[in-house]
Amino acid sequence: MIMKKEIIYTAKAPEAIGPYSQGVKYNGFVYTSGQIPFDVEKGALVTTGIKDEVHQVMKNVKSILEAAGTTTDNIVKTTIFLKDLNDFNDVNEVYASYFTDTNFPARECVEVARLPRDVNVEISVIAIA
Repeated sequence: MIMKKEIIYTAKAPEAIGPYSQGVKYNGFVYTSGQIPFDVEKGALVTTGIKDEVHQVMKNVKSILEAAGTTTDNIVKTTIFLKDLNDFNDVNEVYASYFTDTNFPARECVEVARLPRDVNVEISVIAIA
């Protein structure tokens, strides 16, 4: 049986700024592109601190997952890119609030030199469709 990928798009998350999709559904999984703290309703980046930025990123991820017919409860793997690893504890505090009990996905969190649009955080996920 030949599986076909499905491109996921929602107006509730930032438009792709390059040759990529917000998300792709394939073989029972959803893969999101890295999300940055861009608020589509305001048409601007959230720059009011790392906690607010992570909330916006997770809202964007959640919107893409919902467009694919799934939820944050079905995330199995997360990758977090941080401009400053000193923000790790604040990121964890906000990130944890998007999961129930101990239903946490596997994850890595790395510090990077620079992110798109010079944001402080970018997150991508893999979820069960």
